[in-house]
Amino acid sequence: MKKEVTTTKKKNSQFTIHNSQFLILLAIISLSGCNSGKNQADASGVFETKEIIVSAKGGGEIMYFNIEEGQTVEAFEILGYIDTTQLYLKRLQLEMNAKAIKNQFVDISKQTAALEQQIATARTEKARIESLLKSEAATPKQLDDINAQIATLEKQLEATKTSMQQSNSGVEDTKSGVAVQIAQINDQIKNSIIQSPIAGTILTKYAEQGELAIQGRPLFKVADMNNMFLRAYITASQLTELKIGQQVKVFSDMGKSDRREYQGTVTWISDKAEFTPKTIQTRDERANLVYAVKVLVKNDGYIKKGMYGELRIEN
Repeated sequence: MKKEVTTTKKKNSQFTIHNSQFLILLAIISLSGCNSGKNQADASGVFETKEIIVSAKGGGEIMYFNIEEGQTVEAFEILGYIDTTQLYLKRLQLEMNAKAIKNQFVDISKQTAALEQQIATARTEKARIESLLKSEAATPKQLDDINAQIATLEKQLEATKTSMQQSNSGVEDTKSGVAVQIAQINDQIKNSIIQSPIAGTILTKYAEQGELAIQGRPLFKVADMNNMFLRAYITASQLTELKIGQQVKVFSDMGKSDRREYQGTVTWISDKAEFTPKTIQTRDERANLVYAVKVLVKNDGYIKKGMYGELRIEN
């Protein structure tokens, strides 16, 4: 009887141990399930960057172009230049033409000074005749003659001024035309300088020093690697959870099971639905139509173009 009681106690003890282990295991599974749901990504996609292909704005031999792929450049940093010898010589010629045109201007006041003096003398004579006429020392014909002389001189002065003003206006137009040509040459010389429009990294170099550049020919491709965009795809049900400027969590795939977390800002949401890309997975795999979104992420150097990423919408 004592032996049977002992055996029963052992069985009850083993049952209690197994039951406790089962409850602990169940709790772990439940906790794991909760964490898994909490960390589940709402959308996934690929990291992109803003890329610009810089082309030649002018034509000629590339005199200097010392850049390498992978090189970091600043915005508007001078990276090279195209030969501007012919442009420089043409500008010199236009500047000489501008000086010659300037000498064609007529000084109206100097050219009409003699006529104005004649008119002043004639008016003085008219005043003298009018004084003599009062004392009957002059005749009315003398007064008529001096008035006719003054009228003729005034018409001659007006015609001379009009002619000179028209001449100067034509010279001014010619001067302005030359100034426009000089400005065009200066702009072409400025466009011969090779610059990067943004701060970024040189992705591809299409030309080399000594080659002939033609207007429109690609010279290099530069990308802003400091500001990356995750292009992800969300379902229609998720569309109401996002808005422009909203903060979301972004995760970059670092290989194996490792990933890095970033703060992202929604900068664009497509207004048109499209079929789910084959390479993209969404939270609802049964959805056929999705909406593309772009999320801006500050790159710490670990995010690479084409890298796989995920985002999580935080309520």
